[in-house]
Amino acid sequence: MNAIEIQDVTKIFHTGLKNGNIVALDSVTLSVRPGEIFGLLGPNGAGKTTLVKGLLGMLKFTSGEALINGRPPSDPLSRRKAGFLQENPRFPEHLTGLGLVELAGRLSGLSEAEVGEHSVKLLDLVGMGKWADTKVRKYSKGMNQRVGLAQALVSDPEILFLDEPTDGVDPTGKVEIRQVLMLLRDQGKTVFLNSHLLAEVEAVADRVAILSRGKVIRVATVEELTVRECQFEIEAEIGNERIEIPPELGKRLSITSRGMAVALNNPEDINQVIDQLRMRKINIRSVRPARISLEQSFFEAVSQDSGEPL
Repeated sequence: MNAIEIQDVTKIFHTGLKNGNIVALDSVTLSVRPGEIFGLLGPNGAGKTTLVKGLLGMLKFTSGEALINGRPPSDPLSRRKAGFLQENPRFPEHLTGLGLVELAGRLSGLSEAEVGEHSVKLLDLVGMGKWADTKVRKYSKGMNQRVGLAQALVSDPEILFLDEPTDGVDPTGKVEIRQVLMLLRDQGKTVFLNSHLLAEVEAVADRVAILSRGKVIRVATVEELTVRECQFEIEAEIGNERIEIPPELGKRLSITSRGMAVALNNPEDINQVIDQLRMRKINIRSVRPARISLEQSFFEAVSQDSGEPL
């Protein structure tokens, strides 16, 4: 059973205005496997937060079906094993960090013994142990995000929903949160990550879905999105040699004395290029697929969907 199953989900907000209704989600279908970090990407207004709120029962989908660990969002038990950190969380300012996490534990049904044990460990885990007795009102935005992650983990959830978890966090904190997420994955937990910080998603996610104008336009692994399947970078001692690629194979993109980049019609044709270099007694150091960033891949996908360059 998938941790999250979404089938043909649509959400329409009825505005009552002349411009008509707003279609926030349009027949969204995707699944999230147990024990993976799944990234949800999309420009502002794509429907990311609407989807997360619908999955957590904060709003009702207009049509379609969704299941969290086999239960619909309308069933409170679907959230029994779920943790949530919303975007820009606002916590009671009179509480300390420790008090906040302990309160979240009690609301989750933990015993007093469990609350005390888990809260201290979680604050240490997210790097907030030394500020445990500091009032929330004195926290920076990044500190709020960290303590928010701790409260989301207090019930030991099987699924963790995170909406912009590293927004406002300093570089060191981002690395620490990234390590926490990978640790959770290693423990078999599922992380559903909504973030506009694509470099952070690229560093931790197993798969991602790209939303644009309420529709899913791509679901793939990070590897699939960042590797140019038919482009290769060849590091070799070319020197002053002039290497031409037969048109039936593809074309040469660039060349220097230390290597070249090629775009081929078929990925297996790289073997013929390598054979050509060897026949000319050129020493080849490495051959690797060309890569792009997740950010560039995201922009290309959204630009293609909208028909306009971003």
